[in-house]
Amino acid sequence: MLIGVIVACEVGFWLFLLAGLVARYPLRRPRLGAALLFAVPAVDLVLLAATMLDLRRGGTATFAHGLAAAYLGFSVAFGHSMVRWTDERFAHRFAGGPPPRRAPRYGMARARHEWREWGKGMLGWAVACAVLLGGIALVADPDRTGELWAWIGRLSLAMAAWLVFWPLAYTVFPKRAPRGAPGH
Repeated sequence: MLIGVIVACEVGFWLFLLAGLVARYPLRRPRLGAALLFAVPAVDLVLLAATMLDLRRGGTATFAHGLAAAYLGFSVAFGHSMVRWTDERFAHRFAGGPPPRRAPRYGMARARHEWREWGKGMLGWAVACAVLLGGIALVADPDRTGELWAWIGRLSLAMAAWLVFWPLAYTVFPKRAPRGAPGH
C-alpha cells in the first residue's frame, strides 16, 4: 500500500507543478498558479503522515518505508530547484522569458556546480536520515526497524559514491572545453 502512496505522491508532485505553471503562464492566472505551486510541498506532508501512521499502527518497516523517507528527503532538497528549472522553461516558452540557464560544462565552474548539487544531496540525505531515525524512535522496537537502519547505510553509501564520482572527480580532473568553444 505504501508503494502506491509513494507513486501517487510523485504523480501529485508533477501534476501540481505542471498545473501551477500552466495556470501561471498560458492561462495568465498567477494567483491560481501560486496556489497550485503551494500544494507541491503539501504532497510531501501526505507521504510523511502515511509513512509514520503505518509504522505507528504496528507495521514492520519495509523497503517502502525507507524509500518513502528517501523520497521525502530528496524532494525537500531538490524540490525548489526542480520547480525553478521547470518554471524557467515555461516562462521562456509561454511568456517570452529569457532562455533557461544551463549548468556549466567545463572547468572549475562545472566543479563548483557539482559541489552545489552534492550539497543539496547531503541536505536530502540529512532529511531522509532524520525521517528514518524518527521512524526508528517512533516504533522503538529493533525487530521492526532493521530496514530503516539499512536505508541509512544505503543512502550514506550512495552519497559517498556521488562525492567521489562527481564533485571530487570534476575538481581533480576538470573537464576542458574543446578547441574553438566559447571561453577557450
